[in-house]
Amino acid sequence: MPPPNNNVAAIGRKGSVVQKAPGAKPTKAANKKKDEEEGVDGGDGWDDWTHGKALIKPQDQLELTETELKEEITRILTANNPHAPQNIVRYSFKERSFKSTSVVDQMAVHFVLEGSLLHQDSDEARRLRAKEGLSEGTKTHSEPDEEKPETPEAGEEDRPDSAASKTDKKEPKITNQFNFSERASQTLNNPLRERSCQTEPPPRNVFSATASQENSDMKCSYCLIPSSLKMGKLSKKSTILERMVNQNTFDDVAQDFKYFEDGSDEFRDKEGTLLPLWKFHYDKAKRLSVTALCWNKKYQDLFAVGMGSYDFSKQGRGMLVFYSLKKSAFPEYTYPTPSGVLCLDIHEQHSYLVAVGFYDGCVAVYNLQEEGLEPVYKSTAKTGKHTDPVWQVCWQNDDLDSNHNFYSVSSDGRVVSWTLVKNELVFTDIIRLSVNGAVSEGPEDAQQPSIASGTSFDFHKQIDYLFLVGTEEGKIHKCSKTYSSQFLETYVAHSMAVDAVKWNHFHPKVFISCSSDWTVKIWDHTINTPMFTFDLNAAVGDVAWSPYSSTVFAAVTTDGTVHVFDLDINKYEAICQQLAVGKKKTKLTHIEFNPIHPIIIVGDDRGYVTSLKLSPNLRKKPKAKKGQELPKGPEVEVAKMEKLLSLLREPEQSTV
Repeated sequence: MPPPNNNVAAIGRKGSVVQKAPGAKPTKAANKKKDEEEGVDGGDGWDDWTHGKALIKPQDQLELTETELKEEITRILTANNPHAPQNIVRYSFKERSFKSTSVVDQMAVHFVLEGSLLHQDSDEARRLRAKEGLSEGTKTHSEPDEEKPETPEAGEEDRPDSAASKTDKKEPKITNQFNFSERASQTLNNPLRERSCQTEPPPRNVFSATASQENSDMKCSYCLIPSSLKMGKLSKKSTILERMVNQNTFDDVAQDFKYFEDGSDEFRDKEGTLLPLWKFHYDKAKRLSVTALCWNKKYQDLFAVGMGSYDFSKQGRGMLVFYSLKKSAFPEYTYPTPSGVLCLDIHEQHSYLVAVGFYDGCVAVYNLQEEGLEPVYKSTAKTGKHTDPVWQVCWQNDDLDSNHNFYSVSSDGRVVSWTLVKNELVFTDIIRLSVNGAVSEGPEDAQQPSIASGTSFDFHKQIDYLFLVGTEEGKIHKCSKTYSSQFLETYVAHSMAVDAVKWNHFHPKVFISCSSDWTVKIWDHTINTPMFTFDLNAAVGDVAWSPYSSTVFAAVTTDGTVHVFDLDINKYEAICQQLAVGKKKTKLTHIEFNPIHPIIIVGDDRGYVTSLKLSPNLRKKPKAKKGQELPKGPEVEVAKMEKLLSLLREPEQSTV
């Protein structure tokens, strides 16, 4: 009989044997395992029932009240990118400043993969299969063989590692779950080509000299290189290139200027239209009005613009600007002036000389061939400058000593002749205007309050000594250069200031005048009363005769309208009245006809100059009868105007 053993073996419910040492206490793990086997929850620990439960808090935990603990805190989840910038600053070319944009892209891209797969049922996949010669019924996996495999021998089939079992158990082919086909393409590399050219070598000059501290021949030779000539050639070529670019930019306007003729004139009853062409404006001349216009007689595409202001409470700077029809985007020449320009005139023979009159009473002469922005001649208080604004200047023929000279008229009542002698202007008072018709003698005359203010004048085209002067009182005086003590004739012309007075280009007796009293009047200087009077329903800023017809003239009014008259067609009203400004309250100030082209230019008080083309009805010539030739020349224009005047003259006057 075996000895007794103190070790007790316990058999569990599942047949496992657990041995327990004698006198040993059950461990915590054993008890937990026992509870799990018996389905009894024994708690988290073995000694939990022996100790009381205590709440353990960190030392730095924040103490909250019951109200704070019960408070609900709402958190909102957004799709904003935390790494995106809060604001982005970009440069605005429209406003020419930096602006902050509130729109920030919040999308974050984590992965991008460009694939080359096509869906098999798509049109592009069908075209690809057709191109590669594949049929529509091509399957994605091969068909199983119809022949049955050979039966393995007995005993081998049961063995899992036998060759027969491996051949029978073929791996099933997984079908394409996405039904995609792959596409790939390869392009050809472009062949490389080489192109070379050879230019003519630049001309070279060989120079040699001895260089030392005493001898500076080499330095002087380098200084004598005509760099200005090179720059002159470069600037000339760049000017031509700029004109080409400008002509390509405004090609439609250039085509209209050269070829367009308004065909609708055939259906109008002797009326015409004005076609807008180029518009000229200089940004640095903002807030300045167009106070003078003058075409260059030698270069018919070039004209000068005087910039100033007619608002005498806002006088300041001025500008002399030259534009060309070949380049409308930017002026050819610009001359800033300290005082506003009120008038100008370009010399007929020497087209580079420009006489200018200013608001401060000075007159000046600019030479376009000279470098610099200052005039070559300018009057001062010591050399007899005017004390009031100069309203008009006009070049005259050279004197007996072949010196250039021009005339000016001002609000101080003086008509002055200015002669260009060496480096200074020599003045001569021709006549002094007065209100009562008499001419004051000398600057110290006692009748100073009776001085009349001259506003405009014009010299006769054929009689050199004869000229007309318009005054602020509305009178027109016919004067002579040789008689400074009296007027030849005085015409009570207008009820307000005479803004312009101009002789006809063809007829020696006819002149025209306009005023702010809304009227334009045509005169025969041998008669004290006007031959024609036209009311334009607005203040007339300027009037001009056409260079191609003795009966055609145009005027501009402060309501922005251009009026074109042809007395040979209609003696009572204009044959064209057209608005030439785009903005309301824009006043037209001046108008000029081009010497050879059928266009006019008009200036306004906003600093813009607009060119307009006359339609065929505005420059119509009389038709010739069959078998007859139309006579040409100035005599025809004189006869045409004389025919109109003969209808208006009294019988006694027409026979004289």
